[in-house]
Amino acid sequence: MNTEWIAVDWGTSHLRAWAMQGETVLDHAQSENGMSRVAGGDFQVALLELIGGWLGTSPTDVVACGMVGARQGWVEAPYAAVPSAPLPNAPVRVPDTDPRIRAFVVPGLKQVNPADVMRGEETQIAGYLANRPNWDGVICLPGTHTKWVQISASEVVSFRTFMTGELFDLLRGQSVLRHSVADGWDDGAFAEAVADTLSKPEQLAARLFGLRAADLLHGQDGDTARARLSGYLIGAELAATRPYWLGQQLAIIGAPGLADAYSNALQQQGAFVESADATQSTLAGLMQARNLTRQHA
Repeated sequence: MNTEWIAVDWGTSHLRAWAMQGETVLDHAQSENGMSRVAGGDFQVALLELIGGWLGTSPTDVVACGMVGARQGWVEAPYAAVPSAPLPNAPVRVPDTDPRIRAFVVPGLKQVNPADVMRGEETQIAGYLANRPNWDGVICLPGTHTKWVQISASEVVSFRTFMTGELFDLLRGQSVLRHSVADGWDDGAFAEAVADTLSKPEQLAARLFGLRAADLLHGQDGDTARARLSGYLIGAELAATRPYWLGQQLAIIGAPGLADAYSNALQQQGAFVESADATQSTLAGLMQARNLTRQHA
C-alpha cells in the first residue's frame, strides 16, 4: 500500500486515522486512545500503534485535527479568533517526532465574547465549504458539545456551544432517570417532546422529572422515555438557538443517528435542512489543512 499521507481525527475519547493517496482513502483504523486516555501523554506511541503498518522508510505526513491540539495535547495549536476563515493558519508542526512521520496539528477557533472555543469542528466546516463557494448560512454540528456556527463570506462569524449531548449522557447514566430510560427509540414521543420544550423551555427541569414519575405511575416504556429525554433537551437547545436557524440556510454535519434527530426536529419547525456526512467533511477539511502545510513548507 502506497500511503501518501495520513489524516487523523483525534478527539477526547477516540482516535481515528485514514491512510490517504491524494483524496482517496486506502485504509481506515480507529482506537479508544482519545486524548483523555493516552497514558502518560505519550501521543506518539498511541498513534504509531494504530498507523505503524502504513509507514515506510521515508517520512509520511500526518495531519491531525481535534483535541490533540489542546494545551494538554500532543502540541498546543493556538486558537485563531473569529471572524476568521475556518483554517486561517497552517497547522502546527509537532517537534521531535519519529523519523517515519512529519506530524502537524490543526489550530482551533475562539470567540472572545461571549467566550467560546472549538477544536475539530473548524476542520469539518472547512471541508463542507470547500466545494460550496459563496455559501452563507448556519452550520449545526451536533455531538457531545453541539456547535451552531454562523458563516458569511467564507468565514466563521460567530458560534455558540451547547452541552446537550453531555447532559443527555449524564442524565441517562448517572441521574435518577437511569432507572427509567432504555436503549430504543420512539419517533412520535421525540417529536412531541421537542415541540413541548421549544415552546416552554422554562419547564425543562420539571419535564425531566416527569419521565421518572411516568415510569413509576404509568409504566412508561423505556424507549419512549429515552426519546422524550432527547427531545426535551434538543427542544430547549432549539429554543435558545432560534435566531441561528429561523429563516436561515441551514446545514447539519454529524453522525447519522444524531444528525437525523436534529434534522427531524428542525424540519418539524418548518426549517429547510441540508445534511452532510461528518467523516467526509473531516477528510475534506484535513485535505485543505494538508495543502496549507505544503504551501508553508
